[in-house]
Amino acid sequence: MNGDAVLTTRNVSIEYEVDPPVKAVRDVSLTLHRGEILGLAGESGCGKSTLAYGINRLLKPPALMTSGEIVLHDRSGEDIDVVGLADEELRRFRWDKVSMVFQGAMNSLNPVINVRAQLFDVFTTHRPEMSKREKQQRCEELLELVGVDPSRLSSFPHELSGGMRQRVMIAMALALDPQVMIMDEPTTALDVVVQRGIIREIMRLRERLGFAVIFITHDLPMLIEISDRIAVMLQGEIVELGTASGIYRDPQHEYTRKLLSSFPSLRGDRGDFVRTGTHPVSATPAPAAGAVPLEEGAA
Repeated sequence: MNGDAVLTTRNVSIEYEVDPPVKAVRDVSLTLHRGEILGLAGESGCGKSTLAYGINRLLKPPALMTSGEIVLHDRSGEDIDVVGLADEELRRFRWDKVSMVFQGAMNSLNPVINVRAQLFDVFTTHRPEMSKREKQQRCEELLELVGVDPSRLSSFPHELSGGMRQRVMIAMALALDPQVMIMDEPTTALDVVVQRGIIREIMRLRERLGFAVIFITHDLPMLIEISDRIAVMLQGEIVELGTASGIYRDPQHEYTRKLLSSFPSLRGDRGDFVRTGTHPVSATPAPAAGAVPLEEGAA
């Protein structure tokens, strides 16, 4: 992992302007390093996706960023004030600098347009100087990159499996060689075998291409396996931030311990459950099923 920062958020707060107002994100400060996988964990409703949308300036009313700064530290050496970008600047920023794989992304493809046309749209919008032949070549490269046969460019979404649709969405997010990829629950609704394949693909692509990842999920054991660092979010706040191995071996916050123990152990007795926020969480700390201790410095 390169130690240089690629994205910084400082004191970001986001509110839903309803009656009464809901403070979804509270004073969040994070630094993402180049080539890093930063896991963002927490129960449903804790503000993970809202923060992700805020970073990419995708919030829609009634959501409003009420305070804070978001800065992208570009490869060129320029610091880009994301909050201050005007409409046209923002259009060029998205997908080019920061891309996003949305929650439920495998259902985000247009059902009546084939894969080729949907990938072509990215280049038509952001790289209008590309010829049709260049677009075709790049589309084939992208599908090969994510482990999909280029012949599938002619396929419609309903002709692809869930895992293949997810890989196509990842290919689309990689199309313009972004520096940061935000992945919001990218393996939701996939079976565990396909999930593992998608995770391996993300790890391989990160190593090959060098982009940084913000990986959002409620699955803390998964993050422990794949992340460099993990931020644990509760009720809109970051309550713990540390290395993946540190979070696994010595969680500091009570909620982190409860979140880890909410995944049933393969051995031992059942634990008692208490409620944290709106979801039951085990009160008896135990190693989570599937949580594999990392070697020091591995991710």
